[in-house]
Amino acid sequence: MLTVKRLSSVLLLALLAAGCTTTATITNLTPQEEFRNPNGLYPVDAAFASQQQTLRWNTIRPQVVVETEFYPMRPTPLMTNRWETLIPVPPDRNVVYYRFKFDFDYNDFGSPGRSDSKLSPVYRLHIIDNK
Repeated sequence: MLTVKRLSSVLLLALLAAGCTTTATITNLTPQEEFRNPNGLYPVDAAFASQQQTLRWNTIRPQVVVETEFYPMRPTPLMTNRWETLIPVPPDRNVVYYRFKFDFDYNDFGSPGRSDSKLSPVYRLHIIDNK
């Protein structure tokens, strides 16, 4: 009887912990290669999805991180979970590494809310010279 109570307590605690975790995913929608263009700006796009019911969708602040520079993203027109921006690539570089960072707020029981963020893996953009 005592072990059943312990087991049920442990299972209940595990279920509560699993229900409070952030299950957000960032999907890179940017091609891996782009032809070099004269202005040196290249589009990057990402989708953000989360099953966290307490997430405040209107507080999402996405950015692209290139080395130590941060570039804010804007919502993609007619889409609810996609963002885009342009990142500069100098003419002497053929490869740039970048990642996405999504900051957001969420509701928390007993407090006015909390902040969190999700960081994507590092992605590679290859710039192809026009010949």
